[in-house]
Amino acid sequence: MSQLKPISHLDDIPSTPGKFKLEKSQPYIQRLRFHASLSKLTLWSSFFLVFILFYYVLSSPSPSLPSRRSLNDSWGGPDWEKRVTRSAKTSAHGLTVLVTGAAGFVGTHVSMALKRRGDGVLGIDNFNHYYDPRLKRDRQKLLERNGVFVVEGDINDASLLRKLFDVVPFTHVMHLAAQAGVRYAMQNPGSYVHSNIAGFVNLLEVCKSVNPQPAIVWASSSSVYGLNSKVPFSEKDRTDQPASLYAATKKAGEEIAHTYNHIYGLSITGLRFFTVYGPWGRPDMAYFFFTKDILKGKPITIFEAPGHGSVARDFTYIDDIVKGCVASLDTAKKSTGSGGKKKGPAQLRVFNLGNTSPVPVSNLVSILEKHLKVKAKRKVLPMPRNGDVKFTHANISLAHKELRYEPSTDLQTGLKKFVKWYLSYYQGSKKRISTW
Repeated sequence: MSQLKPISHLDDIPSTPGKFKLEKSQPYIQRLRFHASLSKLTLWSSFFLVFILFYYVLSSPSPSLPSRRSLNDSWGGPDWEKRVTRSAKTSAHGLTVLVTGAAGFVGTHVSMALKRRGDGVLGIDNFNHYYDPRLKRDRQKLLERNGVFVVEGDINDASLLRKLFDVVPFTHVMHLAAQAGVRYAMQNPGSYVHSNIAGFVNLLEVCKSVNPQPAIVWASSSSVYGLNSKVPFSEKDRTDQPASLYAATKKAGEEIAHTYNHIYGLSITGLRFFTVYGPWGRPDMAYFFFTKDILKGKPITIFEAPGHGSVARDFTYIDDIVKGCVASLDTAKKSTGSGGKKKGPAQLRVFNLGNTSPVPVSNLVSILEKHLKVKAKRKVLPMPRNGDVKFTHANISLAHKELRYEPSTDLQTGLKKFVKWYLSYYQGSKKRISTW
């Protein structure tokens, strides 16, 4: 009996370069294509497996976050339900909006804008310690003085979210709760998965099951453009090259949103914010801590791109961002599902919300010097590889067309308003709360 010869792809390759014949190489090329496709499938499968693993291993609260038990103790009971109902009460034909991350920078401004025009607004926030929680508590006091109740709770707490929907039939959810910041991801990566992925999934799970389903508007980020070099950034551009874990979690959020829209009929709008600044802002943002250090006479570090290039950002004033958020809520169509089942195609949108005028960070410092009347001690260093990108620049033509979004505040004007608030808040009132 003759022995079968082992089959190897090496048999199809000639020993002498340049004598490779196409007809003989076809099986080999097909196998190469198969192996390439298999490699891509394995890569993407591994990617999603890692996120699933993170979801189950790290979805328990991070040490930097309040525990679920302590948050649960702060909600429930007749008096609590009355406060929830009163806060969410709307005028005729108004929206009823659950705002997650309501004590955050954007959350506070959006909540105030909605309440002022007569919408019912209820906030939820876990008041974590990513930055000084006293600032968040002061925002909370400001909101409550204006009739917005902020529930202290975590979006990973499904029982709390279900309870809120039991008490109030929300028409919309403005989802702004997230672990922010690019650089902090290198210190505490689990907090990004816990909030930006696990928390988002938990919120969508609750929203898909309630009846009626709310329309959802949520904060993605301009960070999803990552290493994209085409400018200005358009919603049609590739977003598969994130430069940081923060960006990766926001990109994952966009894919998760697509999934829940496709399967469950949730109406979902994602907003890619571009470097938001203004009063009541976040202390981890450059314009904020530059102001602090300039006033204290401390040196500030300004990064430059390779080849002594400028690092620029599309700084967008908070009032312009709020207009885009409110317009997104107003134009959001109803979800089409019921009881977790899709009954028809649902709206799915993504918009850039920026200012379309990138400004070098060195120019931002010059403007701060002018308004603070203090000269900054500048220290210029090469940009480190910590997830930051060299520039951001928004193409807002789609938002202009669909939302009539028109940013109107330049950096000079916006920083002047921020400095006025900063000096009032930190150097004025002993109560640390400025008048809105």
